[in-house]
Amino acid sequence: MTKLLKSGHRKLDRIDRNILNILQKEGRISYTDLADRVGLSTTPCMERVKRLERDGLITGYHAQVNPALLGFDMLVFVEISLSYQSADAFELFSKAVSELPYILECHLVSGDADYLLKARLQDITQYRGLLGDMLLKLPGVKNSKSYIVMESVKESMELPIGPPNNHG
Repeated sequence: MTKLLKSGHRKLDRIDRNILNILQKEGRISYTDLADRVGLSTTPCMERVKRLERDGLITGYHAQVNPALLGFDMLVFVEISLSYQSADAFELFSKAVSELPYILECHLVSGDADYLLKARLQDITQYRGLLGDMLLKLPGVKNSKSYIVMESVKESMELPIGPPNNHG
């Protein structure tokens, strides 16, 4: 019987994991080169990639751009606390924050704050505008706490896809 992932899809074998690892680092690799690297011919390799996409394991491909070269030198994390916690409050906030520029990520979190936001900005003036004119005017916002990044030690979107675990 085929083992399933949490998502209900077929468990990944060594070749699937190799494909995912390579594509995380080299999203523009040709199918021919990918097939050579994982030990398959091109057609079966393409079929595996298409299955991984269809199963939702590969959700997209993107260009990673250098924010500093585009003038977005400031990275800031902002904790947001809401006045009240309810499904409606979370939904209203989530919808409103999704439409804001400069917000790269927004996460509902546990702890003292309700949300953690990640934003890329050009300078402190833009940050003040984002905070005062946008974030603090969102529905239900009680207060915020910001962390301006002085130096990024590690930034990555790559997941460590290793051998299958033995936890079921």
